[in-house]
Amino acid sequence: MIAMSHFTYRPARDELAYTFGGRLPVAHVRSGDLFTVHTEDCFGGLVRGRADLPSQVCQMPYLNPVSGPFFVEDAEPGDTLAVHLVSIEPARDWGVSATFPYFGALTSTSHTATLQPPLDERVWVYDIDGHAGVVRYRATASDHMVELPLDPMIGTIGVAPGGMESRSTIVPDYYGGNLDTPELRAGTTLYLGVNVHGAMLALGDGHARQGHGEVCGVGVEIATVTTLAVEVIKGTDTAWPRLETDTAIMSVGCARPLEDAYRMAHQDLTGWTVDLCGLHTLDAYQLISQAGRAPIGNVCDPNYTVLAAIDKAVLPQRQAAYRDAHARLRALAAVQG
Repeated sequence: MIAMSHFTYRPARDELAYTFGGRLPVAHVRSGDLFTVHTEDCFGGLVRGRADLPSQVCQMPYLNPVSGPFFVEDAEPGDTLAVHLVSIEPARDWGVSATFPYFGALTSTSHTATLQPPLDERVWVYDIDGHAGVVRYRATASDHMVELPLDPMIGTIGVAPGGMESRSTIVPDYYGGNLDTPELRAGTTLYLGVNVHGAMLALGDGHARQGHGEVCGVGVEIATVTTLAVEVIKGTDTAWPRLETDTAIMSVGCARPLEDAYRMAHQDLTGWTVDLCGLHTLDAYQLISQAGRAPIGNVCDPNYTVLAAIDKAVLPQRQAAYRDAHARLRALAAVQG
């Protein structure tokens, strides 16, 4: 893996994308490249204050924009793309969140219709203090204020789906997409199966922080300056997104109902543990049952996201995942950073 020069991509508003697939690349990258991408928030930067109700200032389907796609040279179907999140920095000193009628986990929707009235549409504005490492929540109907840890993440990242499909950036699925998990923070490596020539990587929808499940459907939405490094793992397929950190491995399932996403994630993590560690399938299943974690990404998107995670420390002697791509990309980021 040879590192190439570091470049920065900053899209104009009319260059933002709203699908995975069906787009021409904005730039070409190669294995070992480290590059910086400016991303916009899920509202395209149009919600800036409490009076900016998304239903009035935003237009469907132009929500959840991503920057890209980036054509990754030598990436072909059957390969895996490793994407290491080097850093995620808020691009502004504020972020926003909101509630919407008929959106979120605790309201009627078109799929689960009831006679209850819709939720009010309301906007919360958060101050982001990068120096102190906090975001400041302020209630809208009282004077309550609390500082929460700043924990930037990328909500939407993925590659083009297969079968000549073009999918909305609001949807999470096997190609990545709107995964909305706080585990996609700096220091994490994401593994995605390649479905088309060049992979066509795109990302956006930054959050200053988000609770597991994203229960109201909206995190603390921010524009970001995100630096990432990529590597193509030739001849190794990945059916569902996987994550690796210094301390854990995680598998991702995306589906409705929620239990199907849970099953998908745990089936994949069990198989991955067997492959890496040589455990019998039932031994891996038992270990994950007692030592694993299942952080929920979202319960509001067209597909729900569930992760199955296990700490590396409880696993027996194991092979390095994806030929140790996580360690290589971390080292590359340290050298070039």
